[in-house]
Amino acid sequence: MAEAHAVAHEAPKGFIRKYIFSLDHKVIGIQYILLALAAVFVGMFLSLLMRLHLVWPNAKLPFFDVMTPEQYLALMTMHGTIMVFFVLTTAPQSGFGNYFLPIQIGAADMAFPTLNMLSFWFTFVSFAVMMAAFFVVGGAPISGWTAYPPLSAVGEIAGPGLGWGQSLWVISIAIFCGASLMGALNFITTTLDLRTKGMSLMRMPLTCWAWFVTAILALLGFAVLLAAGILLLLDRHAGTSFFVPGGLVITEKLIPHKGGSPLLWQHLFWFFGHPEVYIAILPGMGITSHILSTFARKPIFGYRAMVYAIFAIALLGLSVWGHHMFTSGMSPYSAFAFSLLTMSIGVPSAIKTFNWIGTLWGGQIRFTTPMLFAIGFVSLFVSGGLSGIFLAQPAVDLPLHDTYFVVGHFHLIMGVAAIFGMFGATYYWFSKMFGRQMSEFLGKLHFWPTFIGVYCIFMPMHFIGLAGHERRYPDTTAVQYLAALQPVHLFMTIAAIVTIAAQFIFVFNFFWSLWRGKKAEVNPWEATTLEWTVPSPPPHDNFAGRYPAVYRGPYEYGVPGAAKDFTPQHVPDGAGGAGSH
Repeated sequence: MAEAHAVAHEAPKGFIRKYIFSLDHKVIGIQYILLALAAVFVGMFLSLLMRLHLVWPNAKLPFFDVMTPEQYLALMTMHGTIMVFFVLTTAPQSGFGNYFLPIQIGAADMAFPTLNMLSFWFTFVSFAVMMAAFFVVGGAPISGWTAYPPLSAVGEIAGPGLGWGQSLWVISIAIFCGASLMGALNFITTTLDLRTKGMSLMRMPLTCWAWFVTAILALLGFAVLLAAGILLLLDRHAGTSFFVPGGLVITEKLIPHKGGSPLLWQHLFWFFGHPEVYIAILPGMGITSHILSTFARKPIFGYRAMVYAIFAIALLGLSVWGHHMFTSGMSPYSAFAFSLLTMSIGVPSAIKTFNWIGTLWGGQIRFTTPMLFAIGFVSLFVSGGLSGIFLAQPAVDLPLHDTYFVVGHFHLIMGVAAIFGMFGATYYWFSKMFGRQMSEFLGKLHFWPTFIGVYCIFMPMHFIGLAGHERRYPDTTAVQYLAALQPVHLFMTIAAIVTIAAQFIFVFNFFWSLWRGKKAEVNPWEATTLEWTVPSPPPHDNFAGRYPAVYRGPYEYGVPGAAKDFTPQHVPDGAGGAGSH
């Protein structure tokens, strides 16, 4: 293990070097968070347009006259892509991970600061290229966020948005993959090489474990997606036939390809796509564990079991991609194997869930805003995970695969649960990042309509999915057997409007607190990990040249005989339980 200050570099002088092309992991983390904040509002706006169209298909909407089916599919494609890549992947790992991983392990910065800067700017360029797809001839692609060939591979002959819009989509994803690979290498090296004296692996906070394992998943998953994206670009522009089969006729024209396999793309995409679920959710699991222990005033229940469960989830997550392909005609033997592996992920997931409950049980719980979002995360993780048990069975998945049941499932467990982890992290660490406290009253005012609202949006999707409501339909009013479900769409749309409106409480609280919030103490939550030993906000090199030594694990709360109910990691044995104030 190298010295934690091995990557120290001088404080920047000018505005550009300090705030734009910064090498400081803290500035880069904030840049990622602000990029994700911009992206999430774009994604929410697209989802709102879709929901309004589903309820009032003949209404004239902003930026449209009356929305066409192709425009609806373009919104769906871009909503999914923006949310998965630029929100769920970007904020929990690249945002909060970049900011707090070095501080929590006692390092001055990430292992490769220049690579860190490049990673952010590649991500920013990727987002700009993705947004450009809205403005080219033909508009955004209509192939869904999964971009299945041959629809995504044959060009504009297949429909609007499948010309330059689809090409920009693929280029954007390829750039994003490059950014993620650079970030993953940085996280892995930082965790292994830059821990401070006494910070053994089993003394790291669970947040650090989650970011470390997520980086391993990103390194393996995004490499495969990058290769797949390059092959798809070659099919589109170089005349190759990796994914386009021979004998394909579109609008009475024979497509000049032969020998390709659309299923090859599905295998490559989902080999990335299922680990992507855990790239989105594992950081939220680490953050939730961290917050629950802090505000239950108890050590995390079964720390080692939680670490092993993170690894088990990641390892199994790399071997279950086939459950996304049960309807592709795969061998029943393959389907059985993928089903068995998928069900087995329930074991480490249940370990984590029961350990979260065990952490809360008998604790002196403080119902702060971050604690509410952490508990909300556990609720959403369980609710969304239970519907996954049904979809893991091939015989059940076949009729449900193309319905709203799947949409409700992955939004709860992958989308909203991860976002609750982000909210919890923001309310928890805001004071450390900016030196001011967010409003607790506004935070709780934000939590309750958001928590109730997401259940009102996504739980009914399970019910209409069971009733046979297909996903991706832009207009169901002309479909007689779906007419009875239209009131459910109205209910979900009203819930979506209320939930989106509640997010402006968060935005106001965030920016108002930046300037007007109460000045924060060094350790307002009475927490134990190293980020609460440095000033708020931290200095350029985090520890001002005085790197801490670590004497114990990260969750020493309620230790018998201690002066206070928390014992920070950096306090030597016998020195009392007071924090650094």
